[in-house]
Amino acid sequence: MAHRLRILTWHVHGNYLWYLSHVPHLLVLPVRPGRPHGYGGRAGAFPWPDSVREVPVDRLAEVDVDAVVYQAHDHWLVDRHEVLSPAQRSVPQIVVEHDPPRASPTDTRHPVDDPGALIVHVTAFNDLMWDCGATPTTVVEHGVVVPGDARYSGHLERGITVINGLAQRGRRLGLDVFLRAREQVPLDLVGMRSEDLGGLGEVPPPELARAMAAYRFYFHPVRHTSLGLSLCEAMTVGVPVVGLATTELPTIVDDGVNGFASTDPRRLVDAMRALLADAGLARRVGEAGRVTAESRFSIHRFVRDWDRLLRDACGPVGLAAPGWADARVAGTRSAAAPEVAPADPVDGAGPGTDEEAVLSVPEAGRRRP
Repeated sequence: MAHRLRILTWHVHGNYLWYLSHVPHLLVLPVRPGRPHGYGGRAGAFPWPDSVREVPVDRLAEVDVDAVVYQAHDHWLVDRHEVLSPAQRSVPQIVVEHDPPRASPTDTRHPVDDPGALIVHVTAFNDLMWDCGATPTTVVEHGVVVPGDARYSGHLERGITVINGLAQRGRRLGLDVFLRAREQVPLDLVGMRSEDLGGLGEVPPPELARAMAAYRFYFHPVRHTSLGLSLCEAMTVGVPVVGLATTELPTIVDDGVNGFASTDPRRLVDAMRALLADAGLARRVGEAGRVTAESRFSIHRFVRDWDRLLRDACGPVGLAAPGWADARVAGTRSAAAPEVAPADPVDGAGPGTDEEAVLSVPEAGRRRP
């Protein structure tokens, strides 16, 4: 059986972290009091596996890890110098880039400028557009899994759009496109702060696929951002996707075959009207999209890609975490390595969780001032 690596990362995008937790390795998450953004640990409605562990940030430097996976620019630019030990900064440094560049779509230099690091883009479009200089890059596309009982029905003669904070994020996420389309076809908006636009609020992520399955189509009005996980989930369920043919979407949707994609919002409104008028068309297009999604966004492919990437970076038994190595490999546990215990059940995760309960350091192994 292959040795499990210890990977330090942050809770930045809950859905992405949930899918990343499917890899056959331990994920170590730093937590701060009050659980601010990035330091929420096992917070949220996700059924976190025991392989996702929490460590209070003031004990983080004591933990031996095999690699660090950054998921926010600030964590690379600031936090790694403040909360990581020199040893932790010496293991493979991997940076997940979730977004395309904003300042300039073609001439923005990536903030990670280190030939010894690795930038992992979630789409080939992002990899194409960022200027990463001498920093090596690769692409690991999204992988999703939906509940077995989440099956497309499309009985609601409406479309659904899933975007967090659309009112605040504006044109880049297609606020104007969405509002104009909603004047012409029935559309529901779901996501955090969607109530600001008359939306339905946030649907807990584990329930989102089931909720989307009832809608006739999924509408993606986004001009310039990464491929949304909810779009991948909608396709996996069999919901026909209608969206702007921007960023990565044109490589996924073959217009009129497994979805509808155009840079002309008027054509998209026509497609949505056609789907509302013809449930059979919606089912055929949605099924073709489901076949695409099962191949391209398979959780098994995602896990294989990440497992291969991590093992290539760290080696088969890890590079710099002898304290964590399997006893059959390393022979002994480092006396200074704190024992990261499984966190409380998910219902107990989040603000108010007893942080001492999620980190157990044997007395003989505590570092003295």
